[in-house]
Amino acid sequence: MTGAKSLALWINGIGGSAVLASYAYGIASNPLTRSEIWGGVPDALRPFYTVSMLCAAAGYFAFTWFVLVRLDPGQARVGARFGFGLLNALYALILFPSALWMPLTFEMLESPSVPLWWAIRVTLALVGAGSLGLLAVLVTVDPQRARRARRVAVVGCAAFCVQTAILDALVWPAYFPPP
Repeated sequence: MTGAKSLALWINGIGGSAVLASYAYGIASNPLTRSEIWGGVPDALRPFYTVSMLCAAAGYFAFTWFVLVRLDPGQARVGARFGFGLLNALYALILFPSALWMPLTFEMLESPSVPLWWAIRVTLALVGAGSLGLLAVLVTVDPQRARRARRVAVVGCAAFCVQTAILDALVWPAYFPPP
């Protein structure tokens, strides 16, 4: 495994663990307010969110498998300037802010403030931007021996983008008004 792929594995291991830990801690330590993290998202939209979250998780595994197993770092070029390091930066942009969303949201429920509301919005926007950036990279790369795997990765990343760039970054905040 190359140095760039090893770094990607570390980013996913540490960042993914941080995301899961923040969710587990947030839900376990806030049993009385955990349903409030929905904000004002209508009950009619919540099943769509649930399906989208499952599709996004499956998509994450599909595109990450492609990046870590099938993509040759030498072929991971975007334009003439960016290589596999861009993928690592995008993964970090997705995972580390994702780990902040749950704690920031529960803090907002306990002590509402406009700066905290903006911190949540910026966090979700960063994740959405990272997701869209990753999708752009996956659409752009043309691996010689893994084109079918790339197509699956693109579809998975598109599902991930629906969740992160649309539902999380745009829809959810619209129903979670500032204090």
